[in-house]
Parts: sequence; structure tokens; C-alpha cells
Amino acid sequence: MISRLAHLALTAAAVLTSSSVHAETTQDEQAWINLTAMGPISGDVVYFAEFQPRIGDGISRLDALLLRGAVGVKLSSSATLYQGYAHIVSPVDGGRDINEERSFQQLNLALGKPFGGELSSRTRLEQRWRSDGSDVGWRLREMIRYEHPLKAGSDAVNALVYAEGFVALNDTDWGARSGFDQLRSFVGAEVGLPGASTLELGYLNQTIDQTRGRTRMNHVASVTLFYRH
Repeated sequence: MISRLAHLALTAAAVLTSSSVHAETTQDEQAWINLTAMGPISGDVVYFAEFQPRIGDGISRLDALLLRGAVGVKLSSSATLYQGYAHIVSPVDGGRDINEERSFQQLNLALGKPFGGELSSRTRLEQRWRSDGSDVGWRLREMIRYEHPLKAGSDAVNALVYAEGFVALNDTDWGARSGFDQLRSFVGAEVGLPGASTLELGYLNQTIDQTRGRTRMNHVASVTLFYRH
């Protein structure tokens, strides 16, 4: 069943991006490392904080550095609402780094346990400011995630698939164009660590619409550590 789920996720990604892939496409091999700490603050108030370097250009140099954090409130056992902020640095060879600031609102939902696994979603609305322009860009992101134990009765190792679509809601003077922005598709595994912490390892395909018939596709080795306390 897991192989079928992975196949369906990859097929969906291929269908959604087929028109872009046949356009002018540039490709890159990257490695993304995400270190995330998360846990309670007091009562139903929780937080998360991320440090995420992305190594690109054939895994040879820093492509972006993301620092992101949020404070949330548990609305129920299955829903958490966050307000967060992110700072992103994108180095430019021979030029000034591009800095991006983001405010975002995020809703995490547990959607049930179909077929013995866990289905969840993450909806994020972003407001984006960049140092190479003055407009505010609005973007909506929607992720669907499914994980399933590889061994019945044990969650030591779970098969994991997810897909996240990005839609820009307006045009900006720094290059954003309203409409489809990008699609991320992931296939991998979630490994349980001592306590409630987990490690996620796998392949991430990132397909970005760069407009005017140009598409960028990144093939990413993704490693994410979630430290939960």
C-alpha cells in the first residue's frame, strides 16, 4: 500500500507540472537541512523554531538560509493555530544578498487515521517583503501529509509522503506573479528518536514556475530533525 501511495504522489506531481517541465527547465541538485525545536510554552500555548540552510548549485554553496518561528494556540486535540515570522537570506554571487521578511498565519489539522496511518494538513498564509522591492506579496500554501508504520504495532519507522502547493495571490515589483507558484512532493521515512523527537529523511522534488515559460526543478536530499520536549 505504501508503494502505491508513493506512486500516486509522484504521479500527481508529474501531472500537475507536466506542462511546465516541457517548457524551458533548469535543474539543480540540492540538500536541505531543517532543525526544528517545538513544544509547549504554557497550557495550550505552543511554539516552534526552525533553522534551515539550503545548499544548492550541485550541493556546492549556500542557496538560502531560513530562520522561522511561531507561537500557537491549541484550539482542540486536532487543531492548532499559529502566528509566525521568518527571515530568509538568499546569497547573490558578486552582489548584495536578498533578504526576505515574512509574517504568516498557519493552521495545523489532524485529519484522522485512514488505512492505519495518520493524515494531516497544514495551511499557511504568508505576507512577504523583500529587499529588492517595496510591494507586499501574499501567498497561500497547502500541505497534505500521510505517514504509515512500516511494521504493524510500531511507529519506530514510518513511510512518509506529502505534497505542498503554493499559490501567489498578487503581483509584486520584485517578481512574484499571481497564480501557481510551486509544488513540493516528498517521499521518504520518519524515524523515531528518544522521547517524542523524530528524524525525517527522503527525496523532495521542488518545481517552481518562474513565468514566461521558464521552470526550475530542484532535486533535494531532505533531512529534518524535529526536537520535541
